[in-house]
Amino acid sequence: MRARILAVDDEPNMLRLLKTILTSKTEHEVVTTNNPMEAAKLLKEEPFDLLITDLKMPILDGMDLIETVKQIDPNLPIIMITAYGTIETAEEAIQKGAYDYITKPFRQEAILITLKRALEWRQMQLELKSLKK
Repeated sequence: MRARILAVDDEPNMLRLLKTILTSKTEHEVVTTNNPMEAAKLLKEEPFDLLITDLKMPILDGMDLIETVKQIDPNLPIIMITAYGTIETAEEAIQKGAYDYITKPFRQEAILITLKRALEWRQMQLELKSLKK
């Protein structure tokens, strides 16, 4: 399954790293932005299968972005990544609707496994919705 992934982080180097990992190890299309305000606009204009976002960003942080995204697409899996990981922020992210929470620095395998599981979950949610109709 080829998925469309949106990655949001205010650090261009992290976006390049994520895009390199995901495009070299998977067939997924990766769109990146360092502006969290643009993420909501992109999600309204184009369909995505997954969102990866940083926690700490200017203007709109990752927690606020989760809330905004869930209003646009309640079933979109969101993976939050952060260098400022705590149990409290992980719990808050999950309560707000994040699929998973990964702390930086992360291992390449960790992001790939989490991504695979999140996309499988998304596929099951879409199939369930289709069967209910």
